[in-house]
Amino acid sequence: MFAPRTTPWPLVALFTAGYLAPYLLPTTVGRLERGLGLSATQAGAVGSALLLSSATAGFLLASRVERAGARTLARLGLVLAVIGYGGAALSSAVPAVVAGAVVGGLGSGTATTVAATRIAAEPDPHRASTLGLLSVSALAGVVYLTVPHLPGHGLTLAAIALTALAVWPLTSRLPAGTPGQRPTGPAPATVRLPHRRSGLVLAGTMLLWSLAQNALWGVSGRIGVGQAHLSEPTVGAVFAVALGAGLLGVLAAGALGSRLGRALPIGGGTVLIAGCIALSASATGLGSFAAGEIAWNTIYPVVLSYLIGLAASLDPRGRWAVLVGSASSLGTAAGPLTGSVLSAQAGFPVMGAVLGTGLLLVALPMTAVALHTGGRPLLPGAIRRRGGHPAALVAAATGTPTGAVPEVGAQEQPVVEIPLDGTPAPARRAYGTAAATQSPGAS
Repeated sequence: MFAPRTTPWPLVALFTAGYLAPYLLPTTVGRLERGLGLSATQAGAVGSALLLSSATAGFLLASRVERAGARTLARLGLVLAVIGYGGAALSSAVPAVVAGAVVGGLGSGTATTVAATRIAAEPDPHRASTLGLLSVSALAGVVYLTVPHLPGHGLTLAAIALTALAVWPLTSRLPAGTPGQRPTGPAPATVRLPHRRSGLVLAGTMLLWSLAQNALWGVSGRIGVGQAHLSEPTVGAVFAVALGAGLLGVLAAGALGSRLGRALPIGGGTVLIAGCIALSASATGLGSFAAGEIAWNTIYPVVLSYLIGLAASLDPRGRWAVLVGSASSLGTAAGPLTGSVLSAQAGFPVMGAVLGTGLLLVALPMTAVALHTGGRPLLPGAIRRRGGHPAALVAAATGTPTGAVPEVGAQEQPVVEIPLDGTPAPARRAYGTAAATQSPGAS
């Protein structure tokens, strides 16, 4: 029997605080545009600056979480988020809002880096990331239901700041020094990154994958109001329903686990997302707009959870998880500005066609990485047996993909054979005993 799994709630909360800013990007950009009198391109540039700051934090801290300590960095990130987003929400001066967004982005990126590093060290990183996506989707859905009914440019920024403040008490359960049990050997900074080629390909494709997602996400509010002719509360309700559907998608991903492997959810899901983006970008009414947004937000977190799990499986120290996540943040940062420029130059339908085509192109190398790199199994309790082929046969018999079963590695414990001689000792006929326990007639 396997040991019961414990839920890493501090990591789930930290994941939520770090990922909330990208999830609230459409309403953040829209509120800045209307509340501060910015143009669509200027508001998109502010959103891009926020996310670029978040990505920068990830690149800078990818290999420093262990040395600095997860608790220290997590608290630093949450403080920056509270100060930055809170200051931007309270100010109406554009330079102060931009500066607050950049500082808040650094805080979000720091929190995300710590969460990604620690999730990669979990026995089941896919389950931890799935719980994080569930949490952030639910919270973002609540914000989308409430914010459109309230005035002010800084409500979404204030929501992010308050979330960071609420997560602070849970950081006491994070390790202050070197987190968890890590592989023994050289210091983390000197250990060579494993799977370098696969990691680089995954990082590059994740940048483009996230750029396409957030190019549409950053202008989805404008599509709903301007092209589909919907009111802001109606668009907010569609987003809330879409994020609720995303919760179902994440639950489905958690239930599926490794049954389909990683290649099919990543490759096939990306192809479906391309179609959803084209549909949403060409929407002219409530039906087509809602269908595109809901279908897209249902599939997107499913694929993202498998991508996070794939990145975490490439390196148990979490460095690829952070680097791939930071590359994704770069794409996320460039998304709003890319979507604003494409839609302004060619219109929303053409923008959707361009983004969908780009997703079809990156689906191939992402699927290849998932097929080539088995990584750690998605399901906990995998048995490390001596010799990969017998273990693979056992996994195939139980329904676990054979690619997820580890071969013989340097970290396996040696098998100690204890000889047991079950042959009875030869009778000693030269002498005997008159033991009372000896049965009559025994030799």
